[in-house]
Amino acid sequence: MNLKYLLPFSIAVLLCGVTSTLSAAELRAGPMAGASYMRGVKIWMQADAAAKAVIEYWDTDTPKKLLRTAPLSLRSDEDFVGQFTISALEPGRTYGYRVRLDGKAAKVPQSLIFRTQALWQWRGDAPDWKLAFGTCAYTNEAAYDRPGKPYGGPPEAMNIYASIAKKKPDMMLWGGDYLYLREADWDHEAGLRYRWKRERGIAEVQSLLRTGHHFAIWDDHEFGPNDANSSYPLKGESLKLFKRYFANPSYGLPETPGTFGNFIFNDAEFFLTDNRYYRDHDRLIAEDKTMLGAAQMRWLKNALLASVSPVKIIVVGSQVTNAANTYYEGWNSFPKERADFLKFLVDHKIDGAMLLSGDQHYTVLLKNERVGTYPLYELTCSSLTSGGHSDDSASKANVDIVPGTFTAPRNFCTIEFNGPGKDRKLTIRSFSAEGKMFWEKEIQVSGMQSPK
Repeated sequence: MNLKYLLPFSIAVLLCGVTSTLSAAELRAGPMAGASYMRGVKIWMQADAAAKAVIEYWDTDTPKKLLRTAPLSLRSDEDFVGQFTISALEPGRTYGYRVRLDGKAAKVPQSLIFRTQALWQWRGDAPDWKLAFGTCAYTNEAAYDRPGKPYGGPPEAMNIYASIAKKKPDMMLWGGDYLYLREADWDHEAGLRYRWKRERGIAEVQSLLRTGHHFAIWDDHEFGPNDANSSYPLKGESLKLFKRYFANPSYGLPETPGTFGNFIFNDAEFFLTDNRYYRDHDRLIAEDKTMLGAAQMRWLKNALLASVSPVKIIVVGSQVTNAANTYYEGWNSFPKERADFLKFLVDHKIDGAMLLSGDQHYTVLLKNERVGTYPLYELTCSSLTSGGHSDDSASKANVDIVPGTFTAPRNFCTIEFNGPGKDRKLTIRSFSAEGKMFWEKEIQVSGMQSPK
Protein backbone atom coordinates (compact mmCIF):
# COMPACT_ATOMS: atom_id res chain seq x y z
CA MET A 1 0.00 0.00 0.00
CA ASN A 2 1.25 3.47 -0.86
CA LEU A 3 1.88 5.29 2.45
CA LYS A 4 1.51 8.73 0.87
CA TYR A 5 -2.24 8.01 0.48
CA LEU A 6 -2.65 6.30 3.85
CA LEU A 7 -1.09 9.06 5.97
CA PRO A 8 -3.54 11.85 5.13
CA PHE A 9 -6.42 9.42 5.61
CA SER A 10 -5.11 8.41 9.06
CA ILE A 11 -4.70 12.01 10.14
CA ALA A 12 -8.21 12.80 9.00
CA VAL A 13 -9.61 9.86 10.97
CA LEU A 14 -7.63 10.91 14.04
CA LEU A 15 -8.82 14.51 13.83
CA CYS A 16 -12.39 13.37 13.37
CA GLY A 17 -12.11 11.23 16.49
CA VAL A 18 -10.69 14.10 18.53
CA THR A 19 -13.40 16.44 17.31
CA SER A 20 -16.12 13.97 18.19
CA THR A 21 -14.87 13.66 21.76
CA LEU A 22 -14.95 17.41 22.30
CA SER A 23 -18.36 18.79 23.19
CA ALA A 24 -19.55 22.30 23.83
CA ALA A 25 -20.20 23.36 27.42
CA GLU A 26 -23.75 22.94 28.65
CA LEU A 27 -25.72 24.38 31.51
CA ARG A 28 -25.27 22.24 34.62
CA ALA A 29 -27.33 24.17 37.18
CA GLY A 30 -29.62 27.18 37.12
CA PRO A 31 -29.77 29.85 35.97
CA MET A 32 -30.98 31.36 39.23
CA ALA A 33 -31.99 34.96 39.90
CA GLY A 34 -30.54 36.34 43.12
CA ALA A 35 -30.50 39.89 44.45
CA SER A 36 -33.16 42.17 42.99
CA TYR A 37 -32.82 45.94 43.04
CA MET A 38 -34.86 48.74 41.49
CA ARG A 39 -32.28 49.21 38.75
CA GLY A 40 -30.48 45.89 38.70
CA VAL A 41 -30.37 42.18 39.39
CA LYS A 42 -27.89 39.35 39.98
CA ILE A 43 -28.07 36.12 37.97
CA TRP A 44 -26.21 32.93 38.95
CA MET A 45 -25.44 29.96 36.71
CA GLN A 46 -23.10 26.98 36.41
CA ALA A 47 -21.82 25.16 33.32
CA ASP A 48 -20.21 21.73 33.06
CA ALA A 49 -17.06 22.96 31.29
CA ALA A 50 -15.11 26.11 30.51
CA ALA A 51 -17.03 28.56 28.36
CA LYS A 52 -17.78 32.19 27.59
CA ALA A 53 -21.21 32.93 29.02
CA VAL A 54 -23.55 35.74 28.01
CA ILE A 55 -27.04 36.58 29.23
CA GLU A 56 -29.52 38.00 26.74
CA TYR A 57 -32.49 39.77 28.31
CA TRP A 58 -35.49 41.86 27.35
CA ASP A 59 -38.36 43.76 28.91
CA THR A 60 -41.40 41.52 28.41
CA ASP A 61 -43.37 44.56 27.19
CA THR A 62 -40.80 45.19 24.43
CA PRO A 63 -39.44 41.71 23.64
CA LYS A 64 -37.84 42.75 20.34
CA LYS A 65 -35.43 45.09 22.13
CA LEU A 66 -32.74 42.56 22.98
CA LEU A 67 -29.95 43.44 25.43
CA ARG A 68 -26.79 41.49 26.28
CA THR A 69 -24.29 41.35 29.08
CA ALA A 70 -20.56 41.37 28.49
CA PRO A 71 -19.09 37.85 28.15
CA LEU A 72 -18.03 36.14 31.38
CA SER A 73 -15.37 33.42 31.47
CA LEU A 74 -16.42 30.30 33.38
CA ARG A 75 -13.31 28.69 34.84
CA SER A 76 -12.53 25.32 36.40
CA ASP A 77 -10.99 26.89 39.51
CA GLU A 78 -14.39 28.46 40.21
CA ASP A 79 -16.38 25.30 39.39
CA PHE A 80 -17.53 26.90 36.10
CA VAL A 81 -19.81 29.19 38.11
CA GLY A 82 -20.75 32.60 36.82
CA GLN A 83 -22.50 35.51 38.54
CA PHE A 84 -23.77 38.38 36.43
CA THR A 85 -24.79 41.80 37.72
CA ILE A 86 -27.18 43.39 35.25
CA SER A 87 -27.73 47.13 35.70
CA ALA A 88 -29.39 50.10 33.97
CA LEU A 89 -32.81 48.45 34.35
CA GLU A 90 -36.11 50.12 35.20
CA PRO A 91 -38.00 49.67 38.52
CA GLY A 92 -40.98 47.35 38.74
CA ARG A 93 -40.36 45.62 35.42
CA THR A 94 -40.44 41.96 34.35
CA TYR A 95 -37.62 40.79 32.10
CA GLY A 96 -37.26 37.59 30.14
CA TYR A 97 -33.77 36.16 29.69
CA ARG A 98 -31.68 33.27 28.39
CA VAL A 99 -28.11 32.05 28.75
CA ARG A 100 -25.69 31.58 25.86
CA LEU A 101 -22.58 29.45 26.25
CA ASP A 102 -19.96 30.04 23.56
CA GLY A 103 -22.70 31.59 21.46
CA LYS A 104 -25.13 28.69 21.78
CA ALA A 105 -28.44 29.15 23.65
CA ALA A 106 -28.59 26.88 26.70
CA LYS A 107 -31.57 24.53 26.76
CA VAL A 108 -33.91 25.20 29.68
CA PRO A 109 -37.33 23.50 29.94
CA GLN A 110 -39.15 26.55 31.32
CA SER A 111 -39.46 30.27 30.69
CA LEU A 112 -36.94 32.41 32.55
CA ILE A 113 -37.81 35.77 34.08
CA PHE A 114 -36.48 38.15 36.69
CA ARG A 115 -38.12 41.22 38.21
CA THR A 116 -36.79 44.50 39.49
CA GLN A 117 -38.10 46.03 42.69
CA ALA A 118 -41.09 48.36 42.33
CA LEU A 119 -40.82 52.05 43.15
CA TRP A 120 -43.96 52.15 45.28
CA GLN A 121 -42.80 54.32 48.19
CA TRP A 122 -44.67 57.66 48.39
CA ARG A 123 -46.69 56.64 45.33
CA GLY A 124 -49.18 54.01 46.48
CA ASP A 125 -49.49 50.61 48.11
CA ALA A 126 -46.75 48.01 48.04
CA PRO A 127 -47.24 45.18 45.52
CA ASP A 128 -48.76 41.91 46.71
CA TRP A 129 -46.13 39.19 46.70
CA LYS A 130 -45.20 35.74 48.00
CA LEU A 131 -42.21 34.45 49.96
CA ALA A 132 -41.29 30.76 50.13
CA PHE A 133 -39.14 29.56 53.02
CA GLY A 134 -37.50 26.27 53.94
CA THR A 135 -34.52 24.72 55.73
CA CYS A 136 -32.71 21.40 56.16
CA ALA A 137 -32.27 19.80 52.73
CA TYR A 138 -30.49 16.43 52.85
CA THR A 139 -30.04 14.43 49.64
CA ASN A 140 -28.92 10.83 50.13
CA GLU A 141 -25.61 9.66 48.66
CA ALA A 142 -24.93 6.10 49.81
CA ALA A 143 -21.17 6.23 49.21
CA TYR A 144 -20.70 8.96 51.81
CA ASP A 145 -23.75 8.68 54.07
CA ARG A 146 -23.55 6.96 57.42
CA PRO A 147 -24.57 3.27 57.36
CA GLY A 148 -28.14 2.36 58.18
CA LYS A 149 -31.41 4.08 57.42
CA PRO A 150 -30.89 7.03 55.03
CA TYR A 151 -31.15 10.39 56.75
CA GLY A 152 -32.72 11.99 53.72
CA GLY A 153 -36.22 11.19 52.55
CA PRO A 154 -37.27 8.56 50.00
CA PRO A 155 -37.13 9.52 46.30
CA GLU A 156 -40.64 10.99 46.40
CA ALA A 157 -39.51 13.47 49.09
CA MET A 158 -37.59 15.29 46.35
CA ASN A 159 -40.95 16.33 44.89
CA ILE A 160 -40.97 19.12 47.46
CA TYR A 161 -38.86 21.36 45.20
CA ALA A 162 -41.33 21.10 42.33
CA SER A 163 -44.15 21.75 44.80
CA ILE A 164 -42.50 24.98 45.94
CA ALA A 165 -41.95 26.06 42.34
CA LYS A 166 -45.63 25.44 41.55
CA LYS A 167 -46.58 28.01 44.22
CA LYS A 168 -44.72 30.57 42.06
CA PRO A 169 -42.98 32.46 44.86
CA ASP A 170 -41.52 35.84 44.05
CA MET A 171 -38.73 35.06 46.50
CA MET A 172 -37.23 31.82 47.86
CA LEU A 173 -35.39 32.12 51.16
CA TRP A 174 -33.12 29.24 52.16
CA GLY A 175 -32.89 29.44 55.94
CA GLY A 176 -29.89 27.24 56.63
CA ASP A 177 -28.72 23.65 56.15
CA TYR A 178 -29.15 24.05 52.40
CA LEU A 179 -26.84 21.06 52.12
CA TYR A 180 -25.21 18.63 54.56
CA LEU A 181 -21.45 18.27 54.52
CA ARG A 182 -20.35 14.68 55.28
CA GLU A 183 -17.31 13.40 57.15
CA ALA A 184 -15.53 12.94 53.82
CA ASP A 185 -16.22 16.59 52.92
CA TRP A 186 -15.45 18.90 55.81
CA ASP A 187 -11.75 18.21 56.41
CA HIS A 188 -10.50 19.64 53.10
CA GLU A 189 -11.46 22.30 50.59
CA ALA A 190 -11.82 19.66 47.87
CA GLY A 191 -14.53 17.97 49.91
CA LEU A 192 -16.37 21.23 50.48
CA ARG A 193 -16.29 21.98 46.75
CA TYR A 194 -17.48 18.48 45.90
CA ARG A 195 -20.53 18.78 48.12
CA TRP A 196 -21.57 22.22 46.86
CA LYS A 197 -21.16 21.21 43.23
CA ARG A 198 -23.07 17.96 43.66
CA GLU A 199 -26.00 19.42 45.60
CA ARG A 200 -26.44 22.43 43.32
CA GLY A 201 -26.62 20.17 40.27
CA ILE A 202 -29.44 17.91 41.56
CA ALA A 203 -32.02 17.59 38.80
CA GLU A 204 -35.08 17.91 41.04
CA VAL A 205 -33.97 21.31 42.37
CA GLN A 206 -33.55 23.04 39.02
CA SER A 207 -37.16 24.10 38.43
CA LEU A 208 -37.17 25.87 41.80
CA LEU A 209 -33.80 27.54 41.20
CA ARG A 210 -35.29 29.00 38.02
CA THR A 211 -38.36 30.36 39.85
CA GLY A 212 -38.36 33.66 41.73
CA HIS A 213 -35.35 35.33 43.37
CA HIS A 214 -33.18 33.33 45.80
CA PHE A 215 -31.49 34.43 49.02
CA ALA A 216 -29.84 32.37 51.76
CA ILE A 217 -28.23 32.19 55.17
CA TRP A 218 -26.23 29.25 56.42
CA ASP A 219 -26.29 27.03 59.47
CA ASP A 220 -23.85 24.38 60.67
CA HIS A 221 -24.24 21.83 57.86
CA GLU A 222 -23.08 24.03 54.98
CA PHE A 223 -20.59 25.77 57.26
CA GLY A 224 -18.77 22.67 58.54
CA PRO A 225 -19.39 19.68 60.84
CA ASN A 226 -22.53 19.23 62.91
CA ASP A 227 -22.88 22.03 65.49
CA ALA A 228 -19.72 23.70 64.15
CA ASN A 229 -18.62 26.99 65.68
CA SER A 230 -16.04 29.74 65.15
CA SER A 231 -13.17 27.32 65.76
CA TYR A 232 -13.76 25.47 62.45
CA PRO A 233 -10.42 25.84 60.62
CA LEU A 234 -11.91 25.91 57.10
CA LYS A 235 -14.55 28.55 57.78
CA GLY A 236 -12.82 30.91 55.35
CA GLU A 237 -13.13 28.32 52.58
CA SER A 238 -16.76 27.69 53.52
CA LEU A 239 -17.48 31.41 53.26
CA LYS A 240 -15.81 31.59 49.84
CA LEU A 241 -17.97 28.74 48.54
CA PHE A 242 -21.18 30.14 50.01
CA LYS A 243 -20.50 33.41 48.20
CA ARG A 244 -19.75 31.48 45.01
CA TYR A 245 -23.00 29.54 45.04
CA PHE A 246 -25.46 32.21 46.20
CA ALA A 247 -26.06 35.69 44.79
CA ASN A 248 -27.08 37.62 47.91
CA PRO A 249 -26.86 41.42 47.74
CA SER A 250 -23.93 41.51 50.19
CA TYR A 251 -21.85 39.43 52.60
CA GLY A 252 -20.70 40.85 55.91
CA LEU A 253 -18.79 44.12 56.20
CA PRO A 254 -15.33 45.02 54.89
CA GLU A 255 -13.88 44.69 58.39
CA THR A 256 -16.18 41.84 59.51
CA PRO A 257 -16.39 38.82 57.20
CA GLY A 258 -19.49 36.63 57.24
CA THR A 259 -22.73 35.83 55.44
CA PHE A 260 -24.85 38.47 57.20
CA GLY A 261 -26.49 41.36 55.37
CA ASN A 262 -29.78 43.20 54.83
CA PHE A 263 -31.89 44.05 51.80
CA ILE A 264 -35.36 45.34 50.90
CA PHE A 265 -37.86 43.24 48.96
CA ASN A 266 -41.07 45.18 48.32
CA ASP A 267 -42.43 46.26 51.74
CA ALA A 268 -40.23 43.94 53.82
CA GLU A 269 -36.63 44.38 54.85
CA PHE A 270 -34.70 41.20 55.54
CA PHE A 271 -31.88 40.96 58.06
CA LEU A 272 -29.85 37.85 57.31
CA THR A 273 -27.70 36.80 60.26
CA ASP A 274 -24.60 34.60 60.42
CA ASN A 275 -24.87 32.33 63.46
CA ARG A 276 -21.65 30.35 62.79
CA TYR A 277 -18.63 32.45 61.86
CA TYR A 278 -18.35 34.07 65.32
CA ARG A 279 -20.26 31.52 67.38
CA ASP A 280 -18.93 30.19 70.67
CA HIS A 281 -19.64 26.60 71.57
CA ASP A 282 -23.07 26.26 73.16
CA ARG A 283 -21.51 24.65 76.24
CA LEU A 284 -18.84 27.30 76.75
CA ILE A 285 -19.08 28.81 80.23
CA ALA A 286 -18.24 32.48 79.78
CA GLU A 287 -19.97 35.72 80.70
CA ASP A 288 -19.50 37.15 77.22
CA LYS A 289 -20.30 34.03 75.16
CA THR A 290 -21.82 34.94 71.81
CA MET A 291 -23.67 33.47 68.87
CA LEU A 292 -23.40 36.47 66.53
CA GLY A 293 -20.33 38.28 67.81
CA ALA A 294 -20.13 41.87 69.00
CA ALA A 295 -19.51 43.44 65.58
CA GLN A 296 -22.40 41.63 63.89
CA MET A 297 -24.74 42.43 66.78
CA ARG A 298 -23.91 46.12 66.55
CA TRP A 299 -24.52 46.00 62.78
CA LEU A 300 -27.88 44.26 63.30
CA LYS A 301 -29.09 46.83 65.82
CA ASN A 302 -28.02 49.77 63.68
CA ALA A 303 -29.57 48.25 60.56
CA LEU A 304 -32.89 47.72 62.32
CA LEU A 305 -32.88 51.29 63.59
CA ALA A 306 -32.17 52.59 60.08
CA SER A 307 -34.96 50.56 58.47
CA VAL A 308 -38.13 52.31 57.30
CA SER A 309 -39.81 49.16 55.94
CA PRO A 310 -43.21 48.29 57.46
CA VAL A 311 -42.12 44.67 58.01
CA LYS A 312 -38.68 43.70 59.32
CA ILE A 313 -37.85 40.00 59.02
CA ILE A 314 -34.89 38.80 61.05
CA VAL A 315 -33.57 35.46 59.76
CA VAL A 316 -31.55 33.25 62.12
CA GLY A 317 -30.25 29.72 61.56
CA SER A 318 -30.87 28.73 65.18
CA GLN A 319 -34.25 29.04 66.86
CA VAL A 320 -34.52 32.25 68.87
CA THR A 321 -37.45 32.47 71.30
CA ASN A 322 -38.19 28.83 72.20
CA ALA A 323 -37.49 28.75 75.93
CA ALA A 324 -38.51 25.07 75.98
CA ASN A 325 -35.81 24.07 73.48
CA THR A 326 -33.81 21.26 75.07
CA TYR A 327 -32.91 19.02 72.14
CA TYR A 328 -31.39 21.21 69.41
CA GLU A 329 -29.10 24.22 69.32
CA GLY A 330 -30.74 27.57 69.90
CA TRP A 331 -30.14 31.14 70.98
CA ASN A 332 -31.37 30.05 74.41
CA SER A 333 -27.82 28.70 74.95
CA PHE A 334 -26.62 32.32 74.87
CA PRO A 335 -29.04 33.81 77.42
CA LYS A 336 -27.30 37.14 78.00
CA GLU A 337 -26.85 37.96 74.30
CA ARG A 338 -30.40 36.85 73.44
CA ALA A 339 -31.96 38.79 76.32
CA ASP A 340 -30.04 41.91 75.31
CA PHE A 341 -31.30 41.67 71.72
CA LEU A 342 -34.93 40.99 72.62
CA LYS A 343 -34.83 43.90 75.08
CA PHE A 344 -33.38 46.10 72.33
CA LEU A 345 -36.40 45.38 70.11
CA VAL A 346 -38.75 46.57 72.85
CA ASP A 347 -36.72 49.51 74.18
CA HIS A 348 -36.14 50.96 70.70
CA LYS A 349 -39.72 50.35 69.54
CA ILE A 350 -38.74 48.33 66.47
CA ASP A 351 -42.03 48.05 64.57
CA GLY A 352 -42.99 45.20 62.24
CA ALA A 353 -40.40 42.74 63.56
CA MET A 354 -40.78 39.02 62.87
CA LEU A 355 -38.34 36.12 63.20
CA LEU A 356 -37.67 33.28 60.75
CA SER A 357 -35.62 30.25 61.80
CA GLY A 358 -35.03 26.59 60.99
CA ASP A 359 -32.83 23.72 62.19
CA GLN A 360 -35.39 22.07 64.50
CA HIS A 361 -36.69 19.43 62.06
CA TYR A 362 -40.24 20.52 62.70
CA THR A 363 -42.32 23.56 61.77
CA VAL A 364 -44.06 25.77 64.29
CA LEU A 365 -45.34 29.33 64.68
CA LEU A 366 -44.45 30.84 68.06
CA LYS A 367 -46.22 33.88 69.46
CA ASN A 368 -44.26 35.59 72.20
CA GLU A 369 -46.32 38.01 74.27
CA ARG A 370 -44.24 41.01 75.38
CA VAL A 371 -45.07 43.46 78.12
CA GLY A 372 -45.95 46.90 76.80
CA THR A 373 -45.72 46.11 73.09
CA TYR A 374 -46.98 43.86 70.30
CA PRO A 375 -46.40 40.07 70.21
CA LEU A 376 -43.21 38.86 68.52
CA TYR A 377 -43.85 36.00 66.08
CA GLU A 378 -41.24 33.42 65.14
CA LEU A 379 -41.81 31.03 62.25
CA THR A 380 -39.59 27.97 62.42
CA CYS A 381 -39.84 25.93 59.20
CA SER A 382 -38.10 22.56 58.83
CA SER A 383 -37.40 20.10 57.23
CA LEU A 384 -37.41 20.09 53.44
CA THR A 385 -35.90 16.66 52.77
CA SER A 386 -33.74 15.80 55.78
CA GLY A 387 -34.67 13.51 58.66
CA GLY A 388 -37.96 14.18 60.40
CA HIS A 389 -38.62 15.36 63.93
CA SER A 390 -37.41 13.34 66.90
CA ASP A 391 -39.95 13.32 69.71
CA ASP A 392 -39.32 16.33 71.93
CA SER A 393 -42.14 16.67 74.42
CA ALA A 394 -40.77 19.91 75.86
CA SER A 395 -40.92 21.71 72.50
CA LYS A 396 -44.40 20.37 71.78
CA ALA A 397 -45.60 21.62 75.16
CA ASN A 398 -44.28 25.16 74.64
CA VAL A 399 -47.03 27.56 75.72
CA ASP A 400 -45.98 30.03 73.00
CA ILE A 401 -47.01 27.69 70.16
CA VAL A 402 -49.88 29.02 68.05
CA PRO A 403 -52.39 26.16 68.24
CA GLY A 404 -52.43 23.86 65.23
CA THR A 405 -49.06 24.91 63.81
CA PHE A 406 -46.74 22.19 65.14
CA THR A 407 -45.83 20.14 62.04
CA ALA A 408 -43.53 17.11 62.11
CA PRO A 409 -43.65 15.81 58.48
CA ARG A 410 -41.37 17.28 55.83
CA ASN A 411 -42.76 20.62 54.69
CA PHE A 412 -42.14 24.11 53.38
CA CYS A 413 -43.74 27.45 54.25
CA THR A 414 -44.98 30.48 52.37
CA ILE A 415 -45.81 33.99 53.53
CA GLU A 416 -48.08 36.09 51.34
CA PHE A 417 -48.04 39.87 51.67
CA ASN A 418 -51.46 41.15 50.62
CA GLY A 419 -53.78 44.11 51.00
CA PRO A 420 -53.62 47.88 50.86
CA GLY A 421 -52.25 50.27 53.45
CA LYS A 422 -53.69 49.74 56.91
CA ASP A 423 -55.30 46.45 55.84
CA ARG A 424 -51.97 44.85 54.90
CA LYS A 425 -51.69 41.29 56.19
CA LEU A 426 -49.28 38.37 56.23
CA THR A 427 -50.76 34.94 55.49
CA ILE A 428 -48.48 32.15 56.66
CA ARG A 429 -48.98 28.62 55.36
CA SER A 430 -47.24 25.26 55.75
CA PHE A 431 -47.37 22.70 52.91
CA SER A 432 -46.46 19.04 52.55
CA ALA A 433 -43.89 17.77 50.05
CA GLU A 434 -46.80 17.20 47.65
CA GLY A 435 -48.02 20.79 48.08
CA LYS A 436 -51.04 20.07 50.30
CA MET A 437 -51.66 22.67 53.01
CA PHE A 438 -51.17 21.68 56.65
CA TRP A 439 -52.29 25.00 58.19
CA GLU A 440 -52.56 28.75 57.66
CA LYS A 441 -52.53 31.79 59.95
CA GLU A 442 -53.01 35.50 59.31
CA ILE A 443 -51.14 38.35 60.98
CA GLN A 444 -52.19 41.98 60.49
CA VAL A 445 -49.27 44.33 59.93
CA SER A 446 -51.18 46.95 61.90
CA GLY A 447 -50.91 44.61 64.89
CA MET A 448 -47.10 44.68 64.70
CA GLN A 449 -46.73 48.26 65.94
CA SER A 450 -45.29 49.62 69.17
CA PRO A 451 -47.61 51.72 71.34
CA LYS A 452 -47.36 55.43 70.58
